[in-house]
Amino acid sequence: MSAPTLDAPEAPQAEVKQNSPALLGRSPQDTPAGWVNYVLLSFVLLIGFWPVYWAGIISTWKEDKVYVDGFPTWKPGPYFSFNWNLINGGSEPSYPSYDSVNFLRSAANSLVVVAVVVAGTLFFCSLAGFAFAKLRFRGRDPLFYFVVLTLTIPAQLGIVGLYQIMDKIGWIGTLFAVTVPSLVSAFGVFYMRQFIEDAIPDEIIESATVDGASTFRVYTAIVLPTLRPALGVLGLIAAVGAWNEYVWALVAVGGSTWQTIGPALHNLRAGSVPKTSIILTGSFLATIPVIILLFIAGRQIVRGIMDGAVKA
Repeated sequence: MSAPTLDAPEAPQAEVKQNSPALLGRSPQDTPAGWVNYVLLSFVLLIGFWPVYWAGIISTWKEDKVYVDGFPTWKPGPYFSFNWNLINGGSEPSYPSYDSVNFLRSAANSLVVVAVVVAGTLFFCSLAGFAFAKLRFRGRDPLFYFVVLTLTIPAQLGIVGLYQIMDKIGWIGTLFAVTVPSLVSAFGVFYMRQFIEDAIPDEIIESATVDGASTFRVYTAIVLPTLRPALGVLGLIAAVGAWNEYVWALVAVGGSTWQTIGPALHNLRAGSVPKTSIILTGSFLATIPVIILLFIAGRQIVRGIMDGAVKA
């Protein structure tokens, strides 16, 4: 008499398909885009990239070679090193008033600001978002509504008060004045709070607390790993914002040795007649890190937005 056999349970095919790594971030119902969409997207890409290309071309020419017969040139020239030397404090008799600009040092200052601002934004905004989403304390909701309300106030309205504070503590003309006020943002707190509210069930937090985990342990061991897609999106937004900061950076560190990219580009307009080739050389070089960052983190942005859309 043969031993009875058990039929192997059939694998849930639909669930396997949905969890396949090849389909993450894309709905199975999606169909390939038609040629019309590709043509339109290529046209939009060409329009968006064309100013960057032209700035790159002009950065390789001297000022008197930018226009030929009244029309701008579209071919690369041999004078990029000439323009590079000028935007880094080099002297040229026919190009006065540029010795106060050091673009390379300004770029290094901006990289320091971006690194500190991104680290601070991810930590403080995720911590505040966790508190507003999962912790219970008196005045939580009114305080959160006040944070959201600050999103409607233009940042320029606070420059005078911010300058007075920074001047009293002696930070004007230093990188502290640019980095510290940007370590946390109302948008970041709001974004993190909404993501945590939807992504992490209350039962997981309660179970960890019952097992003896402290609040900060719950934040580091449970909340932070879950926030990886949202942190990628928020980090990219904070990095681009810190790199492109202009108004407050010009007020706080403009003209000092700690000036960042924004004030440096402003100072490239020195002289009674601004040189187009010099200005576009600095603008083109300032754009390159942002483009590289978008290429590196583009997939992370799409995944983070898709995760948020699915949860919503």
